[in-house]
Amino acid sequence: MKTSKLFAVAAIAAVASFGAYADEADGSQFAVKVESNRSRAEVQAEAVNKVTTHSQEPAGSRVLARAASGTERTLVRAQAAEAVRLGQIPHGEAGYM
Repeated sequence: MKTSKLFAVAAIAAVASFGAYADEADGSQFAVKVESNRSRAEVQAEAVNKVTTHSQEPAGSRVLARAASGTERTLVRAQAAEAVRLGQIPHGEAGYM
């Protein structure tokens, strides 16, 4: 008797779980409907322009164009080394404490 009740409960649970998946086989009820006023050629031209002008660098990650400067690299490095020796700018992990 206990076994038949267990099978009956299992059968009811199985039938109830099938009802939870009532949907179109391809999920078409969730398809996005889009109405555009732009032509296909306009969209393709915009895509081509974006591909040719897009940079892989995140915005502000580094300077892409070098600024014109009259100062020599060796002079700037020497000034930076002197500023570190004088304690004007931090250097390494200990400089941030």
